[in-house]
Amino acid sequence: MCVDVLSASVVEILSPDDLKINTVPGGAATVVRRRAGAGFVIGGEREIFLTDDDLLDFRSLATLTTDLAIRSNDGGCDPLGNLIIGTMAYDESPGKGSLYRVTPNGNVTTLISSISISNGVQWSRDGSRVFYIDTPTRRVDVFDVDDRSGSWSRRRPHIRVDDEAGFPDGMAIDENDGLWVAMWGGASINHYDDSGVLVDVVTVPGVSQVSSCAFGGSDMDRLFITTSRKNLDDSTEPDAGAVFAADVSVRGARITDFGG
Repeated sequence: MCVDVLSASVVEILSPDDLKINTVPGGAATVVRRRAGAGFVIGGEREIFLTDDDLLDFRSLATLTTDLAIRSNDGGCDPLGNLIIGTMAYDESPGKGSLYRVTPNGNVTTLISSISISNGVQWSRDGSRVFYIDTPTRRVDVFDVDDRSGSWSRRRPHIRVDDEAGFPDGMAIDENDGLWVAMWGGASINHYDDSGVLVDVVTVPGVSQVSSCAFGGSDMDRLFITTSRKNLDDSTEPDAGAVFAADVSVRGARITDFGG
């Protein structure tokens, strides 16, 4: 399952030739995570929705912003079961986005403001650190996390990306706290160890705009990779927008469900 952001849909991949397209209210769909009970929490254009297992019944949980120039982007669930989700300007103007915490009862708190393109967010196995990407910074930053309140502190760079590698976008985390970072414009997933050292590169053939990745498969050792065809001519990169899979030598970390 993945999102097709600007088509405002959640895509269930039943087989390579069998897709189920589920339309999300509004103009975008940016995050989908399971709920602790049944159904899913979904990041819409500017709202957060709760839905059932069949993605048919959508209920608005919270509104992030009413600014029509802004939409949500990437996100994930913290160890306490809150949704952490960021925003960005449609025209990618710098400093217009924010990062929010949405609790299971719909309370919204701003964690970081003046973000440009909010993207990947992942937590360490013990929950003591959170890794976060604001794409134009060309960094993955790390924060300390308070285990009771979930608040973030002591922001510092964890990974610095070379210009030629592309821009960091979405990311996944493995059971060893290694980060697998999608490189927009770089045609790859870069694998960094827990200390932030680049240890491997998974090349995505024929596609430059690699947008995110997630672990899956029966043993959680298959990396599913999403790509984008935004502003690309189909004749230039015919496979842009496809989902790829790569077998890797490590298992993904457990993903926390939304608490609501």
